[in-house]
Amino acid sequence: MRFVDEATIKVQAGNGGRGAVSFRREKFIPFGGPDGGDGGKGADIYLVGKAGINTLADFRYNRSFRAQHGTAGSGNDCTGAGGTDLVVEVPIGTSVVDVETEEELGDITEAGQRLLVAKGGKGGWGNTRFKSSTNRTPRKAMPGLPGEKRDLRLELKVMADIGLLGLPNAGKSTLIRAVSAAKPKVADYPFTTLHPNLGVVRVGVHRSFVMADIPGLIEGAAEGAGLGIQFLKHLQRTRVLLHLIDVSPPDPDADPVKDARAIVAELKKFSADLAAKERWLVLNKVDLLPPDEADKLCKDIVRRLRWKGPVFRISGLARQGTEELCETIMRRLEEIDAPRETEAV
Repeated sequence: MRFVDEATIKVQAGNGGRGAVSFRREKFIPFGGPDGGDGGKGADIYLVGKAGINTLADFRYNRSFRAQHGTAGSGNDCTGAGGTDLVVEVPIGTSVVDVETEEELGDITEAGQRLLVAKGGKGGWGNTRFKSSTNRTPRKAMPGLPGEKRDLRLELKVMADIGLLGLPNAGKSTLIRAVSAAKPKVADYPFTTLHPNLGVVRVGVHRSFVMADIPGLIEGAAEGAGLGIQFLKHLQRTRVLLHLIDVSPPDPDADPVKDARAIVAELKKFSADLAAKERWLVLNKVDLLPPDEADKLCKDIVRRLRWKGPVFRISGLARQGTEELCETIMRRLEEIDAPRETEAV
């Protein structure tokens, strides 16, 4: 199934039912008075997180959702039946935005989480509501209120612990293939990856984390160059970024340091929060150079970047250094989660 990470849908909650105009008619009771019931409430529309769905592709074909209307009230003070709420299943990681107001209605981050996106209209009052000491035979009833109608933009941001960041052909797909069961396409030309790929990385027996392979970025990505802003948003929910740098680029005139700075600049343009996210430097493809030359080049890249954070030298293809990298990532994620677990206790 083709990965789709954005869709626009129309939702129409149910209208409330009309109130009834009715009078009590029983033997020996000539003036029973009004007994018209209220109309039923229109149905609400909820979006609910569903595990196992990883794309918004279904919404390319089914874009309109209408909930049931409430039924009209009736005599004998009977309230009309309310509409049955409509539940629309969406992938975990979906953000919901009102197209007209650009208001963010919420994020669905857990399976079973429900988000009310359109509220049904209230049922209209029956004539019983209008009786008084001066109006004993009201012949007035109210129509039900209309349900909310909205155009919604659904944006799917992948839920992953680790996001891979780097230029096209930096070796991101090769790395995720080496450390997980994911099988993204790998080739010797740029933009091999056209949509995010998720892989579960297992460390030991009962420890694991999720890694996201994001399509490669180029200078100008925040303005839409290359695959651009379309996929930068998928890095927002990751907890740690791995910035992959190809230490032996095929172009002899390429400068890994200049390219790395360009990628960081695109992050800052897109989101200050994303640029401030914890980021590790991963120098990839070290197996393509003689050990002494690789060591010298790696030290030069770190020095010129003035890098103070964690640095790893790996080869995704040869699986050199990947086990140590994954073990260190697992420990760091456990450190991040430790305060939350303490608060929960």
